[in-house]
Amino acid sequence: MSDKQIDIIIIGAGIAGLSAGCYAQMNGYRTQIFEMHNLPGGLCTAWNRKGYVFDGCIHYLFGSGKNQPFYQMWEELGAVQGRQFIDHDEFMRIVAPDGKTLIVYTDPDRLERHMLSLSPRDSKLIKEFCAGIWDFTDFDMSLLLQKPKALMGLGDWLHLGTKMLPFLGLLNKWGNISASEFAKRFHDPFLRYAVAQMFAWESIPMMVGMSLLAYMYNKNAGFPVGASLEFAKAIEKRYLELGGKIYYSSQVERIIVKNNQAYGVRLYNNQEYYAHRVISACDGRGTIFDMLGGQFLNHKIKKLYDGHLPLHSQLQVSLGLNRDLSKEPHWVTYILNKPIIIAGEKRYEIGVKHYCFDHSLAPAGKSVMIIMLSTPYDYWQRIYGRPLYDAEQIQESQILIDQLEQFYPGIKADIEFMDVATPLSYERYTGNWQGASCGWLLGKETMSMMIAGMEKTLPGLDNFYMIGQWVEPGGSVPIVAMSGRNIIQQICYEDEKKFIVLELL
Repeated sequence: MSDKQIDIIIIGAGIAGLSAGCYAQMNGYRTQIFEMHNLPGGLCTAWNRKGYVFDGCIHYLFGSGKNQPFYQMWEELGAVQGRQFIDHDEFMRIVAPDGKTLIVYTDPDRLERHMLSLSPRDSKLIKEFCAGIWDFTDFDMSLLLQKPKALMGLGDWLHLGTKMLPFLGLLNKWGNISASEFAKRFHDPFLRYAVAQMFAWESIPMMVGMSLLAYMYNKNAGFPVGASLEFAKAIEKRYLELGGKIYYSSQVERIIVKNNQAYGVRLYNNQEYYAHRVISACDGRGTIFDMLGGQFLNHKIKKLYDGHLPLHSQLQVSLGLNRDLSKEPHWVTYILNKPIIIAGEKRYEIGVKHYCFDHSLAPAGKSVMIIMLSTPYDYWQRIYGRPLYDAEQIQESQILIDQLEQFYPGIKADIEFMDVATPLSYERYTGNWQGASCGWLLGKETMSMMIAGMEKTLPGLDNFYMIGQWVEPGGSVPIVAMSGRNIIQQICYEDEKKFIVLELL
């Protein structure tokens, strides 16, 4: 047992926890982070198998471009210095069984010309859509997150309103319609199907997908060379250099509460550590109902976790291939001739991505390829712990590989290594409820929660805060990093201290 009380204990060494730790150390707070896994990053991770690196998180990173939104934060966290980013000219392709293809170019003009060639009769809608992407190239999404909502006074709201005023019509027009709803407006049957798939999930608000293309056009949504884990390790390095301490393989069992104040944590090995404040940067449900025993609740919090909000649980099949795919499109959604059954559900399309644009992830002349599908958590949970679970992973993988063989003839023979991650894999390694990879999935309902902001405290509990994807709907790496930054701003305000940032020399 440790009886030395520090300033802040942080639960979780994911991006939110590491960010909070960095900014706390910059502002003179002594911190410790407790992480259940033996690596930093949480969901922002990758794994090495037989010389292949399989990435499990970042497809693009907002803030990869100098003088662009979010870049300054990544500089403060030591994540971008000396790091190369890959910028793509196209986001993905959607390919029909007859070969007809929608190429989602990141250049709005090029995208417009391409879509018009596919369906001239949808010209008005296409031009309206691409003009909207151009408008979003001037939109600074980070404005919504640069200061904790709890600290914003009238002057702050007026300043934000002034900055946002030119975009209010744009946000209202494109923030209240999902990709699937927008796709239904097209006359062309192919585009009516393909546009719903063009951002990798159908329920995404169009403004989010359009902002993504706009940021990619601005070269502010690149892929970090070295993949997600190396990116997370850079922030870990920054935190340690600032004097922080991380306890790995140290899972928190309980948050210690005395007189309705968070006072420290108890680990599963019964060791206790004490602090003036506790920040949870891990699973929201586990924090509220397990670590705190469901003692600090209200109706609003109970409703959040009653199962009605959408989550994203995924199946990822990762392949190490003895084949060079560098001349193939890096991300393709294939529409199938007939549906296949995966985890008890009919699938009408599969998404396939290779990483040949980052030569550090596979040996020379070889490739990493992943197949990503959303999948029901309950299906995998029912069979977990039985031989059927392993057999099912193999069976589902073989079904998907049989489909790949149709698109990439001979690929079965090129497979040197295969790895399968189900929602149970994500839950086991990160503790996230139902293996959710982004907390609450961003849709029209959760979009309003993101803009308005969610509470970072619990009713009746002092000296305690929550950050990360469960209080920042939609998650995403930059948003949860900003969540860590903001909570330290709030703590500085409570302590009547000026929030400062130390530049990385």
